[in-house]
Amino acid sequence: MKALYSRRLLILFPSMLILLLLAVFGQALPEELRSLQVTVWAITLAGFAIGLVLAALGTFLAPGHEAAGREARAVRAPVVGRWAAVNSPASKVPSHGVRGYGQAYAIDLVADPDDGRARPAFGGEAFRASQAYPAFGEPVRAMIDGEVVVASGWRRDHRARSNYLTLVYMMLEGMLREIGGPGWIVGNHVTIRGDDGVHALVAHLQQGSLTVGPGERVRAGQVIGRCGNSGNSSEPHVHAQLMDAQNLLTAQGLPMVFSDVRIGDTDPADVLPENEQHMTASA
Repeated sequence: MKALYSRRLLILFPSMLILLLLAVFGQALPEELRSLQVTVWAITLAGFAIGLVLAALGTFLAPGHEAAGREARAVRAPVVGRWAAVNSPASKVPSHGVRGYGQAYAIDLVADPDDGRARPAFGGEAFRASQAYPAFGEPVRAMIDGEVVVASGWRRDHRARSNYLTLVYMMLEGMLREIGGPGWIVGNHVTIRGDDGVHALVAHLQQGSLTVGPGERVRAGQVIGRCGNSGNSSEPHVHAQLMDAQNLLTAQGLPMVFSDVRIGDTDPADVLPENEQHMTASA
């Protein structure tokens, strides 16, 4: 099944193309070929259905490995201020329930500042504006020193999926995004390759906010973009991960901790917050 998953796009794209061609040019086929249309439709629809199922199962079937025993690398937090953790590897691994796209040890961070800007509670309005969330537009920083190898910032910021009905919609939407490849999942993102070969990715950035491009050298803590709501995202947040390669289709996630952050009222330490814990990071 994993081998089949890795070839899912080779099933989906030809099926979609054949269905489109049949829909547009089917009636123009010679009479002797029209009798085959039903058979071709059936085979193609079956292939398309298999491709969709593979996309739905998606990264559950992706190749993966445990980084058991591998020491977590200390990196700079990608944000400054008070943020809450969601889908944290400090609570479970794989943190997002899947290992694909190098996200076994990824963490999601949502802004929850103590300056009076409240993060909207889940529920109620279905598609809340991204601007209603304090995370939207907040600076995002490089986690490591290195060279920018990917910088993609053209995808739009969509509205939040802010109640249970829209979360179901998001799951279906995610299946379609999976067809388009990793870029449609992570949205606008920057990947930095460290000198030791480790890659650091931050994702779901704001459209047009990137301040770096491929080939540029950056320092940990340098602002490289702003938090957005692009890609497969339910609300504006920063998705951060380390991985062993640039290509999200083959990359494996690596464990990390944030340097000198405070969890609640504790002293600064190299640590990751657990789910729902608040982390405060300084510039």
